[in-house]
Amino acid sequence: MTGTSPTQGIKTVLHPVSDLDKAKAVYSALLGVEPQVDGPYYVGFEAAGQHIGLLPGGGPQGLTSPVAYWHVDDIETKLGELTAAGATVKDPANDVGGGRLVATVLDADGNLLGLVQDS
Repeated sequence: MTGTSPTQGIKTVLHPVSDLDKAKAVYSALLGVEPQVDGPYYVGFEAAGQHIGLLPGGGPQGLTSPVAYWHVDDIETKLGELTAAGATVKDPANDVGGGRLVATVLDADGNLLGLVQDS
């Protein structure tokens, strides 16, 4: 498909967890690093160029399974391309802090896809 804006790949994966302390121990062991962000509502790890986030109770998004976030240069353009191709916007682009924009869409099979644009 020509004329579409490319992605930078999957760089962020968020995981809903029921016990943040237990999950933090497991992911620390898996990744071999301690979390860079360690709060009661979010724990985030940076490893091998990827960001792995833990969301207690699925976070405000209500996640029930892990979600991969594709990093893009222009989130609004990518949302337009995805909806033109048949995806449905679940959560429109919103600023989650520091100029980072996040959105989610559902593909034709109902799979949740995340998008991230960093300023």
